[in-house]
Amino acid sequence: MSAAPDDGLARRLARASDQLALPIAARQAEQLLAYLAQMQRWNRTYNLTAIRDPGQMLVQHLFDSLSIVNPLAGALDTAQASLYDIGSGGGLPGVVLAIMQPGWQVTCIDAVEKKTAFVRQMSGVLELPNLRAVHARVEDLPPAGCDIVVSRAFASLNDFASLAGRHVGNDGTLVAMKGKVPEEEIDVLHRQGEWRVEDIQALHVPELDAQRCLIWMRRSQGTP
Repeated sequence: MSAAPDDGLARRLARASDQLALPIAARQAEQLLAYLAQMQRWNRTYNLTAIRDPGQMLVQHLFDSLSIVNPLAGALDTAQASLYDIGSGGGLPGVVLAIMQPGWQVTCIDAVEKKTAFVRQMSGVLELPNLRAVHARVEDLPPAGCDIVVSRAFASLNDFASLAGRHVGNDGTLVAMKGKVPEEEIDVLHRQGEWRVEDIQALHVPELDAQRCLIWMRRSQGTP
């Protein structure tokens, strides 16, 4: 991995760990900050994200993704799970989830090849055998039977369910990371009928003065 991380970023990560009640081992902290550094480096050429400032990237990318680790872990009955991250871009939240949960098999899917190439590189650089990247449109892939399919700023709830729902196993869950509660999107989803919102969970993202929530969706009763 890269050289020693910036001490200021490391201290902020440690504080975020405490605020999220999410233990982050020294090795995981090293991986997270190395990922951030690699994203900065690749961003100069490949435009992975519009955010350029390392401090902002720490909050809006790493902390935002870390905020969902405990909720997802709490929803799973076992430390072993399969997850798809749809429209993953440069690996958010998928790379962070793979770092924090070694027992999860995380697949980052994106239609932009340079972004999946970056995630594939991170799997090697960060030594994450549980992380893989697939360059494809999600609707073109065969059903995966995942425990959880997650997205971050990928599409409307109805589009997300229509495109990615096929990859959720029979007892699995669709989970969308959102800002404010998207009431209109929820109405459209429910009118479509195949999926229903089971829970809306408020998130706290350290150092971020903005609303964040998780939208949990399951198949409606009687839907195969």
